[in-house]
Amino acid sequence: KKPVYLWIKDGKSEIRDAKHLWGLDSLETEKRIKEELGDEEVKVAVIGPAGENLVKTACVTVDTYRQAGRGGAGAVMGAKNLKAIAIRGHQGVKVPNIEEFIKLTKELTKNDVVIEDNLWAKTDGTPGFLQMVQEGGILPTRNFQMGVFEHANEIDGDAVKKILVRRRACYGCPLGCGNLTQVKEGPFAGTVIEGPDYETLALGGSNCYIHDVAAIAKYNLLCDKLGLDTISTGDAIAFAMECFEKGLITKEDTNGLELTFGNVEAYIEMPNLIAHRKAIGDVLAEGVRKAAEKIGKGADRFAVQVKGLEFPGYEPRGSIGMSLAYATSDRGACHMRSWPVNDEVFGDMDPFTTEGKAELVINGSIGQNLYCAKWSLVVCDFYAIGWENIARLASAATGWKLSVDDMKLIGERIWNLIRMFNVREGFTRKDDTLPYRIANDPLKGGKADGHVVKPEDFNKMLDEYYRLRGWDKEGRPTKEKLKQLNLV
Repeated sequence: KKPVYLWIKDGKSEIRDAKHLWGLDSLETEKRIKEELGDEEVKVAVIGPAGENLVKTACVTVDTYRQAGRGGAGAVMGAKNLKAIAIRGHQGVKVPNIEEFIKLTKELTKNDVVIEDNLWAKTDGTPGFLQMVQEGGILPTRNFQMGVFEHANEIDGDAVKKILVRRRACYGCPLGCGNLTQVKEGPFAGTVIEGPDYETLALGGSNCYIHDVAAIAKYNLLCDKLGLDTISTGDAIAFAMECFEKGLITKEDTNGLELTFGNVEAYIEMPNLIAHRKAIGDVLAEGVRKAAEKIGKGADRFAVQVKGLEFPGYEPRGSIGMSLAYATSDRGACHMRSWPVNDEVFGDMDPFTTEGKAELVINGSIGQNLYCAKWSLVVCDFYAIGWENIARLASAATGWKLSVDDMKLIGERIWNLIRMFNVREGFTRKDDTLPYRIANDPLKGGKADGHVVKPEDFNKMLDEYYRLRGWDKEGRPTKEKLKQLNLV
C-alpha cells in the first residue's frame, strides 16, 4: 500500500520504507540507497518514474547502466509499490568442481573460443552491428518502412567512437562490449552514459530518422533515468511520428510538438511524456498495439509488434527466419529468443526462402533451444561457446555429468514449459502471427527492397515449426510430446 524497497543481506531480508525515493529517477535512487545503507558495494535493481506510473514498457535498471528492458518488468514492480531491490552478500558460491571450472574458463579464453566469433565486441561493441545490418538491408528506418538509412554512417560504431571515453566490461568478462561515452559539445553536452548500444541506435535512431549520435545518447540517458526500454520507446516514438505525418494525431495531442521524423527537438521530449503519461505519452505508455487501438483510423496497419511487444532492430522482410522467430517467441517480437539473422544475413543462408527456417529457429546456431539452455546457466548471450562447451561448463559448475544431448534436452524442456504457461493463458496459433506492415507493405531500399512476408509463406513455416516441435496445428504441445520430455 506504500512505496517500499527490499533489502537482502547475507540471506536475511528486510522491507524498508521508500516514500522518500518515490518519484526519483533510477540513477538517483540507486545512489540514495547506497548512501542510506552505507555501502558502495551494494547491488541495486530499481525502477524509475515510468515503472511507478505503470508504463507498459518500463524497465528495471541494475547497477546504473544495465537494464532488464523488455516486457514491462518495471511496471510489475511499480504495481507492487516496490521501488527497488538491494542486495549484499559475503558468503560466496560453492562450485562442486572449481578446479575444472577455472581450467575450462581459462582454456576457452586462451584459445579465443569465446572471443573469436565476437571480435565486434572487443572493437566497437554492439554499435559495430549497425553497418552490418545496414548492408543486409534490415536496419529499421522510419517506423519499419525502410531497411536502409541514408545517414547510417552518422550513428554507427565509428560515430559512437567520437564520443567514447573508454570501453567497459562486466566483472571478469574477456569481451568487454560496453562503451562509456560523453557528449562534450552542443545542446546535449554533459551527457554521460554507457551506450548507446546497437538496439538504441536502431530504434531510437534510424527508426525515428534521427542521425545525431549525441541526441541518441541523450535519449538513452533519459530512458535510463526514467526507467524506459529504449527499444519499445523508440518504436513508440516512430509510430507516433508516422501517425503525426499521416494526420492521425495533431499538435493538440502532442503537447504542441511537431512530431515529424527526424525532428530532434520533439524526439527528445517524448520519453518524459511517455514516462509521466502526459498528452500523447499517456496513449503510447500502453504500447503501440493498444495505442493503435485507441487512435484508430487504420493506425494498426503500421503498429509494428507481435503479442504486444514492439520489434527490435532487425527487419524480418529481409530475414524471413526472423519473422518466424518473432511470431513464435513466448513474449512477442524479441531477438533474445532466436536470432536467424546470424545465419541469414551474416551467414550464407538465403534470407528470403522458407526452406529450413523452422529448423533454424529451433536448433540454429543461435536458436530457441540453445538460448534456453544458456539462460538456465545464466551465461551472457554474446559468449559463442556452443553446445559442447556449455555441457562441459555446466558439468563442472553443478557436479552433474551433463552431455551435449542432456543440455539440448534441457533447452527443449524449458521452451515447451514456457509454451505451456502461454497455452494456459489462452495463447494459440492466432497469437503466433505478424503485424500488417510486414505481410502487406513492401520494404523500401537495400537488399530486401520490395519484399514482404507473404501469409502463405509464413503459414508454411509455422506449420513446419509446430510439426518439428511436436505441437498440434494450434500450437499446443501434444500429450505425447510432454510425456517424451517428462513434463507430465
